[in-house]
Amino acid sequence: MKKLSTAVLLLGAILVAAQESEEKGNQIEDIIIVGNRNVKRTKLETPVPVDVINIDKIQRSSPQMTAQDLLNYVIPSFNAVRQSASDGTEHIDPVTLRGMGPDQVLVLLNGKRRHSTSLVNYQNTVGNGSVGTDLSTVPVIAIDRIEVLRDGAAAQYGSDAIAGVINIILKKNTGASASLTYGLTGRNDGDTYQAGVNYGTSLGKKEGYINLSLQLSHRGKTTRTQNHDLDIFGDNFAYEFAGDAEAVKAARAADDAEIVKRGLTRDDFNFQIGDAQIRQGQLFFNSEYPFNDHFKLYSFGGFSIKEGEGFGFRRLPSEKSNVVSSIYPNGFQATLASQVYDVSYAVGAKYNVNDWLFDLSNTFGSNTFNYNVNNTNNASLGAKSPTSFYAGAHSFLQNTINLDVSKNINRFNIAFGGEFRFEQYQIKAGDEASYTQYDINGNVATEGSTVLGAGGSQSFIGFSPNNALKKDRHSTAVYADVSYDLDKKLNIDAAARFENYSDFGNTLNGKLAVRYEFVKNYAVRAAVGTGFRAPSLQQQYFNNSYADISTSGSKIVTKGIFSNDSEAAKILGFDKLKQETSVNASAGFTLKPLNNLTITIDGYWIKVKDRVVITSNITDKRLDQFKVESGRFFANAIDTETKGVDVVVSYDWILGNGKLNLNLAGNYTETKITDFHFPENLGTPQDQFFGPDQINIIETLSPKTKASLGLNYGIGKFSFLVRNTYFGKVIRDGYPFGDVQEFSPKVVTDISVGYDITKSINFTVGANNIFDVFPDRQIYKNSYYGVFKYAPVQMGTLGNYFFGRLNFNF
Repeated sequence: MKKLSTAVLLLGAILVAAQESEEKGNQIEDIIIVGNRNVKRTKLETPVPVDVINIDKIQRSSPQMTAQDLLNYVIPSFNAVRQSASDGTEHIDPVTLRGMGPDQVLVLLNGKRRHSTSLVNYQNTVGNGSVGTDLSTVPVIAIDRIEVLRDGAAAQYGSDAIAGVINIILKKNTGASASLTYGLTGRNDGDTYQAGVNYGTSLGKKEGYINLSLQLSHRGKTTRTQNHDLDIFGDNFAYEFAGDAEAVKAARAADDAEIVKRGLTRDDFNFQIGDAQIRQGQLFFNSEYPFNDHFKLYSFGGFSIKEGEGFGFRRLPSEKSNVVSSIYPNGFQATLASQVYDVSYAVGAKYNVNDWLFDLSNTFGSNTFNYNVNNTNNASLGAKSPTSFYAGAHSFLQNTINLDVSKNINRFNIAFGGEFRFEQYQIKAGDEASYTQYDINGNVATEGSTVLGAGGSQSFIGFSPNNALKKDRHSTAVYADVSYDLDKKLNIDAAARFENYSDFGNTLNGKLAVRYEFVKNYAVRAAVGTGFRAPSLQQQYFNNSYADISTSGSKIVTKGIFSNDSEAAKILGFDKLKQETSVNASAGFTLKPLNNLTITIDGYWIKVKDRVVITSNITDKRLDQFKVESGRFFANAIDTETKGVDVVVSYDWILGNGKLNLNLAGNYTETKITDFHFPENLGTPQDQFFGPDQINIIETLSPKTKASLGLNYGIGKFSFLVRNTYFGKVIRDGYPFGDVQEFSPKVVTDISVGYDITKSINFTVGANNIFDVFPDRQIYKNSYYGVFKYAPVQMGTLGNYFFGRLNFNF
């Protein structure tokens, strides 16, 4: 906490997220529906911090085009960084809040629990070993606002709400709007196109409505690499580790001679590293129909299809066991083509009688991730190998039935209800050739068979029938919460929740939050509560084989991830996964010294016990029977402690004939591992069980300090945005092959200028990262022989990006 600079604290006491209010006014009086079930409070009256982000207004002037990218530049305790060469994680960005994991943030849509993805992050990125929710599946054109509750809320909403809650509110207005965006990086790649249209109309005579949104988008790939030091033809990687400079020099000279001999250049061996290409189409709806003053039906949901193309590690010509030379004489770099289908819908009814509000709903969501691997081979098939493979799929579905009852009685708001949730996870096998090793006769290889090379689709080995499974579970919960408001001077919230899971048992959690306004417009607030997170079905049952760098670092080998109930897990003595438990505490101030100045300062402390993570690569002779060099397992391996502070301030005033909004939001977060839990019979060193690289991901791979300082100025038909975002220092540990490297803090500057062509048409141009700021270059030992020029840390590796946008309102 003391490491948060005095300058940031002082600045934070003056200024807040500009995007919460554009030139047409602030939103201090926005009504909050997340955090408690009292819908009569504004965000300054809540006992816990809540940000209200008007996405509809922000997106008009911001370079960012998805919900997670917009939040990344508005809420400092929120982080999302694009990854490279990381299988499925290239296609779904992991997002975090307050330094916790992606699976410790609960996402709601219109106040109803939203399903997570089916993807497990296991490529040593931020959120390694976790399963998050893909915010990009909800089109920006459909979103009215996003409420971000920065406090533990498991006692109110159940599992996953340890770090906080993100509640996405869909538009319900009538009329029509549209948006067209085109953008390009300063390196003439990463071209983006987005077209969205929103239409709403009334239903019936009693304020019913239906609102429809369609959005199509494209994001081109980027290239951020250099290959001039790569050892292409000689099999001499080991010289690098041995420090034999003369041998390395000779190997590179031999490479250059062979390149000339083949009439090629080093550019013919490019290693593609950068953002994956993403194409996406989305159709969403939001509707409500009142039959009378007491009874109404509502429904909302949508469909999203995402097609991505990412890149795996390059297979070099020297890798004879992985490359079929007759097909790829110069080696190859496989592409991973994804098809991600996301479907959701909710149907509910509200009934109001004598001020008792009954809300009965059913919410369904599913996410299916299909893998196709192209420009690759199954080396064991030799020249007969296909070059494209269907590698299988995984899917997750969730169905939630809720009954919520609430009533305002004088100064009390009481609420109670129940929930039944069903979840199912499935892994489907790919083509036989995508996972099988064959002998020289084209038959499935058996022990002792003569083989030509490695089996399966290189870069991403397909899911086999041994990986395939279908698992499900259900949970039942009851909750109650009570809030008390005394003339907006004293607010007290108390909540309790009991939940039973079919696969691991019961949990009971509670929360108490208090806000007291000791002087008009000056208040203190505090909260304490317990929380939990049920291990996801994905963490319990995901398993596969994957290609990775060998322990020696000299070649590509096959490694395994084993499910928690697998024979391998039993042999090594891993316990059955159990729930994470947490204790949350927060305390802060809300101040409104002037009509146009608001300030909130909140400190927090989060203790998590039995956190579910994925282990490092464990090398054990008992795993030899599974034909992998090493194995990884999901386990309740660590306890963590997180502490930090948020500062959010906004100030508006009239300047000349226009309106200026100065704003700043700052966050400091520090997470430490306080204990490890080893299986008693494992007998492996900590570096293999949970090594320095895994500790680094939890503790120092995300910025501890982040701040956003923005200015919005509107005058006449013009609007101007200047926003500086500070990304603090991060540390990356290259273990077991590289070194520890510190990446210095960076400041990214966004600018835009908007002009109202007519009352209905606005044109905006601008840039993200106008000064082309990059993370520090990786040290050579961490760069895979110079290929990974930049690590995807802090703000990513896009560089500057320029855009133009037309907005229409009818």
